[in-house]
Amino acid sequence: MLYSAYFRRQLEKLPLLPVDSDAMQILHQASAFKQRIIELIAQAERRIYLVALYLQDDEAGREIMQALYAAKQARPQLDIKVFVDFHRAQRGLIGKGPQSGNHIMYQEFATRYPTCDIAFYGVPVKRREWLGVLHLKGFLFDNTLLYSGASLNNVYLHQLDRYRFDRYHQLQNADLADSFARFILRHFVNDTAVPRLDKPVIPGIKQIKAEQRRFLRRLQAGRYEFEDSVIGPRQFGVTPLVGLGKRGNRLNRTIRDLVRSAEHEIFICTPYFNPPRSLARDLQGLLQRKIKVTIVVGDKTANDFFIPPSEPFKTVGGLPYLYEINLRRFASRYQSYIDNGQLNIMLWKHEQHSYHLKGIFVDDQLSLITGSNLNPRAWALDLENGMLLRDPHRLLRDRFFAEKENILQHTHRLRHFSELEQLQDYPDAVKKLLTRIQRFKAHILLKQIL
Repeated sequence: MLYSAYFRRQLEKLPLLPVDSDAMQILHQASAFKQRIIELIAQAERRIYLVALYLQDDEAGREIMQALYAAKQARPQLDIKVFVDFHRAQRGLIGKGPQSGNHIMYQEFATRYPTCDIAFYGVPVKRREWLGVLHLKGFLFDNTLLYSGASLNNVYLHQLDRYRFDRYHQLQNADLADSFARFILRHFVNDTAVPRLDKPVIPGIKQIKAEQRRFLRRLQAGRYEFEDSVIGPRQFGVTPLVGLGKRGNRLNRTIRDLVRSAEHEIFICTPYFNPPRSLARDLQGLLQRKIKVTIVVGDKTANDFFIPPSEPFKTVGGLPYLYEINLRRFASRYQSYIDNGQLNIMLWKHEQHSYHLKGIFVDDQLSLITGSNLNPRAWALDLENGMLLRDPHRLLRDRFFAEKENILQHTHRLRHFSELEQLQDYPDAVKKLLTRIQRFKAHILLKQIL
């Protein structure tokens, strides 16, 4: 108890913004998330700032684009800015063959609506995509913050027959919205390292090499700015956090403090089971301290990159199997805790849909809403953010209970590690790939960048 109390005190030292308990809503479906985006675009009067890994050139993406331009035409005073990853915006989908980038769509709309100045920015977190991307999230509509780990395309928004399951939270608070806006405007707008993607000429990454290096240093020192306050009787506290890189990463440090602060139980969501070593040690410590641990992770068939055996195999299709190997090894090591019910590994699988949830719940009082995958890549390479929620009066308990129930709806509990397949059970193409990876010890590198 003394151990967890120390980390609880560390969390209490963090500055916070008080938010009225009725100012937060939790959505439970991708389709409801999309509908809320469309509604908030139509209602916005002053500003719309969208930040995501990508806004895709597909049916859902174009519907968002049409809504943005319709809002700008109806209310010319609206300040509309969209921020996506610089590299991701200029390529197609991995494993889908030759495709033009999403920037072509941004330029097309800019040409079609020449009097509507909607700015699309490409944020180059690193010089190459595999070294790190813009994984910061947040959708601002006046004083409303809509937060999700989702990007904007057909599958994240359940436009067609498939959806990618995520978490969706709406918070109505002017100070919180202003804090997010200040970070965006200070670090992304009018920086020569962050070019407009809707303009005909986009500089290559080599052309902005020096600017990008200085931009990276500024990002690593960046943080959300707001006035610290105290929680009232009908309020909970929100601490927005941002992190980039291994050193001085406030988001990573807060995640570890949150995990180690657990006194009774912890509920963790992650789509790709590959925890950093420090977080893996913290999980081991929880089990040794007899804390109840629930980990909800996607079945390999619910992974974004899973390729059914009936379809032609591509190298990227090996990723879900690598994650399953990690999970099987973890479950094998802690099988005794699974047996006594202290460790619950819940595998999510729902028809052909995929799983993308991230976040942590601790003791009915603390919660982390984040887009971080809780893996080495998020820990060291990508620009990540999140919000620590402190709820000492347990005003959000019922809402978070309903959210967890919704998350668990399509899960089953792993009773023994042998229920997970191993290398010898995989399709021949997968076995060949993974054997080659292990032979050259490439899996050690891959664990750091996946």
